[in-house]
Amino acid sequence: MSAEHVAARAGAYADSVTLMQVSSAARSSEGVEAALVAMATELNLGLLPSMGFRPPAGAGPNDLLIAIRARDGAALATALAVVEAALAARPAGTDGTGQVTVRPRTTFGATRQCGPGLALVSVPGRFAFAEAMDALQAGCDVMIFSDNVPAEQEIALKDLAAERGLLVMGPDCGTAIVGGIGLGFSHSLPAGPIGLVAASGTGAQQVLCLLAHAGAGVSAALGVGGRDLSAAIGGRSARAALAALADDPATELIVVLSKPPDPQVAAALRDYAAGLATPVQFAFTGRGQPDLTAATERALRAAGLPVPAWPRWTPEHRRPVRPGMLRGLFAGGTLCDEAMVIASERLGPVRSNIPLRPEWALPPWPVARLPAGHTMIDFGDDELTAGRPHPMIDQTLRLERLAAAAADPQVAVIQLDVVLGHGAHPDPAAGLAPVIAAAPQPVVVALIGAPSDPQGVGRQAETLRAAGADVFASNAAATRFACATVAGAR
Repeated sequence: MSAEHVAARAGAYADSVTLMQVSSAARSSEGVEAALVAMATELNLGLLPSMGFRPPAGAGPNDLLIAIRARDGAALATALAVVEAALAARPAGTDGTGQVTVRPRTTFGATRQCGPGLALVSVPGRFAFAEAMDALQAGCDVMIFSDNVPAEQEIALKDLAAERGLLVMGPDCGTAIVGGIGLGFSHSLPAGPIGLVAASGTGAQQVLCLLAHAGAGVSAALGVGGRDLSAAIGGRSARAALAALADDPATELIVVLSKPPDPQVAAALRDYAAGLATPVQFAFTGRGQPDLTAATERALRAAGLPVPAWPRWTPEHRRPVRPGMLRGLFAGGTLCDEAMVIASERLGPVRSNIPLRPEWALPPWPVARLPAGHTMIDFGDDELTAGRPHPMIDQTLRLERLAAAAADPQVAVIQLDVVLGHGAHPDPAAGLAPVIAAAPQPVVVALIGAPSDPQGVGRQAETLRAAGADVFASNAAATRFACATVAGAR
């Protein structure tokens, strides 16, 4: 008989990235059926009934929520021990002499203790504005990992940053490298002459990982948030990031990455870049634009660096292909965008929750049964991460849809991305491999990883290849191969 534990700890706090990782660790504990470790916000309390839990009485947003259901008491005890160990593992602060100090409880308190620098904000989106505003007023540049931040708040933060000569990276900035330190979902690269300005987290990760495979490095990677090049935001942070990299003597070439931008914002940014002393290349996903792999190759050549053959891992035996549709299941929004652009040119309309055209939109989530036709889903979209860990941390939702796609006789080929790096799932291939091995269709994987990633890009590739997947370091190459496989079965 199942055993469960639901409790709220008054006054306890951990940031959202930490709690995503703790929740993932709890779910991975043997015998666990459901788990949520999060702050007891209204949104998270609202998730409990859908998971089969009763919300604890009197819990509020300043309480730490722990809800676990396991197959029996022993499995529950083990999972609770995993949670306690993960929470206790958070590093304590020191005063420089080795003595543990009291952690600041506010952003303002932290800046008073440490002085201005770069503040990383990772709290539920509804609370991010106040923390980021405190950091800017204290003279800090800010990286906002949080998503679901209203556009008007993003504009206010970026306008204040411009007045004070500061940079706001985000909201929804998942990846950055500053001063050689990776932030968010990141990779370790050596110092090099190329700087990135990225309105795309996984797009930046694709380029960074390809540069790493080429043995190249970066001076910095400045994420600006996925909305920055929209008409509403107007490229406010992209312009500031371009200026910062142009002033950096270590940066010899700047590459600007983005999902399809607003045309007028893109044109204005190109005009601004033309006036800088440092050369700037643009890599905007969309029809008629170079894909991210081609953009990386162009940057390498411009920097005088060789372009390698991108890694590919081929299974021993390929599965027979039947006529049908392409189903893409992505953790990265830009990787999904890039795949849809390539696939729609070769196969026709591709329906999605982040459609290239309004008429290609899927019905509101959750979609009980996907409509006929080629389909690609971005599981990292804000709608699917509200109150839920990002799919690069927790693969549960995507694994469910992967199993459903494998069981669908109309699906000819399944395409996935697997994104490695610091902060991501410690072993994503281990969870995916059994489902891939059981699928009757060909499975194509874009493995976005650098040689130094803690998961081991070679080990991940071999696990996926042994399960029967064709594995590519380039998302564009993976998509073209998937499309050719579908087309060949017609």
